[in-house]
Amino acid sequence: MCEEIARLKNLYLFNGLSGEQLAEIAGLMLERKYARGRIIFMEGEPGEALYLLKSGRVKIFKQDEEGREHILHYINPGEVFAEVVLFDGGNYPACAEVVEEARIGLIRNADMDELLLKNPSIALALLKVMARRLRVSQRQIMDLALKDTTRRLASVLLELAHEHGTPVTKGLRIALPLTNQELASLIGTSRETVNRILGEFRRDGAVTVNRQDIIVNRERLKTWL
Repeated sequence: MCEEIARLKNLYLFNGLSGEQLAEIAGLMLERKYARGRIIFMEGEPGEALYLLKSGRVKIFKQDEEGREHILHYINPGEVFAEVVLFDGGNYPACAEVVEEARIGLIRNADMDELLLKNPSIALALLKVMARRLRVSQRQIMDLALKDTTRRLASVLLELAHEHGTPVTKGLRIALPLTNQELASLIGTSRETVNRILGEFRRDGAVTVNRQDIIVNRERLKTWL
């Protein structure tokens, strides 16, 4: 139980709660293991639970009518996802797929609803965090609407370096097994366009691209924004 409380305390969604409140939430948590490539839920399925990634990595994405994938976000260990279904009881707004073997905690909506009805202060704290998350989503929408593909790719790489980067000699290494197609999905363009822009970034010294990773020189890359 203490380990679960410590995990919850470090989450943006729960870091404003007291130890007693965290203990109540921790008591609701179940745990499941997922293999790489496993779909956790699909867009449109009934939203049944909030998820906490304990280890591994998860990809959140949407599919258009032609089946093309548009990546929204990568979930790191220690982060929550599908939290939006806590409040509206609706369907999952996107798909979640395991990209690295994962251990995931989950809290069922029905159990959380019962807890929130008994403790409105927990509900208020969660709503404030959700409002901050909405601001991030609005910024992503504005980026797609107002920035050209070069600036969008630079912005996404800087964000990925901030969230997933580890320091190395040449900058920040993005510790994600990203393909150029996945980068294209993140910014709403084609793989060929990403190939061309990455080539420009490489020649400028803004990024170093290897088979397994991308190293970002933040100061050089910011000049492309």
